[in-house]
Amino acid sequence: MALSYKSRKRWSLLILLVGMPIYVVVAVNLIDKIDRLPIWAEVPAYLILGVAWILPFKRVFLGIGQADPDADRKP
Repeated sequence: MALSYKSRKRWSLLILLVGMPIYVVVAVNLIDKIDRLPIWAEVPAYLILGVAWILPFKRVFLGIGQADPDADRKP
């Protein structure tokens, strides 16, 4: 079942406003709990965690910044 443009737009807004802050708090706490991680290894860990959150939601965000393809076009 494919999501409509409006549904994807609503889901993307929810993910960015609610899910992203929760994910950031969890990611920072996860890195903080690893005490033996040297400072030079924290940067790649944050980079990997910073990109990993978007992979499951790639289809939701695809084409959201463009015009609604389902809208009626007026000539």
